[in-house]
Amino acid sequence: MKNQTPISFKSGTRTLQGVLHMPEAPNPPLVVGSHGLEGTMNSAKQTLLAEILPAGGIAFLRFDHRGCGSSQGDFLTDTSLDKRVADMTAAVRHALDMAILDGRVGLFGSSLGGSTAVETWHRLKALNICPAGIVVCAALIQSRTIETIPLGANERRGPLPMSFFENNLLFDLTARAEALKNILIFHGDHDRVVPLKNGETLFRL
Repeated sequence: MKNQTPISFKSGTRTLQGVLHMPEAPNPPLVVGSHGLEGTMNSAKQTLLAEILPAGGIAFLRFDHRGCGSSQGDFLTDTSLDKRVADMTAAVRHALDMAILDGRVGLFGSSLGGSTAVETWHRLKALNICPAGIVVCAALIQSRTIETIPLGANERRGPLPMSFFENNLLFDLTARAEALKNILIFHGDHDRVVPLKNGETLFRL
């Protein structure tokens, strides 16, 4: 990929790693992406957007949340919706502080990253940063709608205790969704992880 710059920035006490992809045009608008629960900035949607958006004149910042990929942290103890929102907010602020963008910001998130983008919208507005739009893919709006919780071990980690989800990932964003503007929602009707009712609820709100 052309015009890509590795970056690092602080979120709380953790140092996070990312890549900023710039278009040929100077001072472009920016989209910041948030990956899913066990994803990384190298997930398929993130790398695809890293090609498509700069080709359309839009900068794209992808990064690893704390405890994921190349960023600092422990997945088990550093994963929560609030911490991921802090990470995404820090990513937006760091990119804007680089003074090479025009100030317009869009948010993208997939699965838990969609939840993160929804809540980050509010965090940024409280900082007087008004996102121009938000795109979510299979966003989790009500975490209790998940029917199959991924407790089993995989190639990247050991098994997860139920307390990991009970303590860190119980949330309901329906009240937060009502204030969103300029939102595009993708949600497949065969999704076996995040039930379609989440996308339908978000659209209704």
